Amino acid sequence: MTKLDEYKTKLKQLKSWDSFLLKESGLPGPRANLELIQAVADEGDAELFERYLTYDPFQAPTNSPQVFLAVCGVVGLGRLAAEGNRSVLKTLRGFASDPRWRMREGVAMALQRLGDQDMNALLREAARWSKGSPLEQRAAAAGICEPRLLHNAEQAAQVLKILNDITASIAKVDDRKSDAFIALKKGLAYCWSVAVAALPDEGKRNMEQWFSSQDKDVIWIMKENLKKNRLARMDAAWVKEWQAKLTL
Repeated sequence: MTKLDEYKTKLKQLKSWDSFLLKESGLPGPRANLELIQAVADEGDAELFERYLTYDPFQAPTNSPQVFLAVCGVVGLGRLAAEGNRSVLKTLRGFASDPRWRMREGVAMALQRLGDQDMNALLREAARWSKGSPLEQRAAAAGICEPRLLHNAEQAAQVLKILNDITASIAKVDDRKSDAFIALKKGLAYCWSVAVAALPDEGKRNMEQWFSSQDKDVIWIMKENLKKNRLARMDAAWVKEWQAKLTL
């Protein structure tokens, strides 16, 4: 029995989950209990998720045990979306701009649950979010750039298109020091490597068009992706060649 299965069994035995979740959250600390989050998302219902989502940044700061409940709620929305309740996607999009980074990670996890069931639906949603704010763009990129979702070449090509659109939008950003832009930049610093590794030939061509960018943030994003081991495993010679050229 996996840890996830153990948690699901435990939750089924409890009448009230809150105290157990707070105790087992892993917070405060560097890593929340991700297995327990997934168990709650699997076993909870819409009413529970809605209640947990009332824990706002004042009641449940970023590293508090209480924020764990809110994250469980947002990931739970991903299960509801995967089951066909697409109306919750509007709520999810709102939480993409939550000031708490753990909640924003929860949104990405929720989107990936949708992708597990219907990747084309996730891609349509991500394309809409990619035209939104930097934090919405970041959520879209993080949601679709998950290795387990990228096994279909046509879908991986759509991921590359969304990443290209988001990267192109950077030129229009004036405030490069905002927390939102920094979060987007850090997200793109690994997302490209995931998409390129999933579709190497087309992916490398897409990345190469950005290597000549005059935008320093775009170049930083590309350099960071070239550091990722998944790209070295894909084509070490290509990575080494471009790393050398970009240091000139």
